[in-house]
Amino acid sequence: MSLKKNFFINRRSVVAAKMLQDPIKQDDLNTIINAGIRVPDHGGLNPWKIIVIQGETLKKIDKDIIFPEFIKNNPDSNENIKKLESSRLQRASVVIAVLSKPKNNTKIPTWEMILSSGAVCMNLLSCAQSMGYAAQWLTEWYAYNNKLLSYLGGEVGTDKISGFIYIGHKQEEPKERKRPNPSDVINFIK
Repeated sequence: MSLKKNFFINRRSVVAAKMLQDPIKQDDLNTIINAGIRVPDHGGLNPWKIIVIQGETLKKIDKDIIFPEFIKNNPDSNENIKKLESSRLQRASVVIAVLSKPKNNTKIPTWEMILSSGAVCMNLLSCAQSMGYAAQWLTEWYAYNNKLLSYLGGEVGTDKISGFIYIGHKQEEPKERKRPNPSDVINFIK
């Protein structure tokens, strides 16, 4: 698929709750992942890791980690909230977790490594959307859960979940949301 003219000007996420879970073509998924890792990475440290979650594993993580961790911290939740929390990852066809994994390096600041993992998230998101897929970059509460971080291969105390890239199919085109006024957030210095 070709990149639409003005793609980045018109780019818009589809919320995970409005995605269809039909399968993603493996070739397309490979393209998205390969685009995801083409980011600025001073020193070539690869201070991040990508975990692709699909199929029955989406349900397994919801059932074994996300839902029990939610109930442990929110035992009095109502049934609607419980239903949402029991199927968090299952809203998409594929969920790609991006871990920030800073390395010990005297020349490259940790902050630059963290920014690089955010760039991976944005590349994954933009590539999926440019191919016509519904995609959203989410963190939500479980991105800060140590049990899930460990399950995904992260080291508690050092690594962080930079985000989950939900990828599915569009039920409908997303509506535009309010954007910042350019003059409020952009300054030109001449």
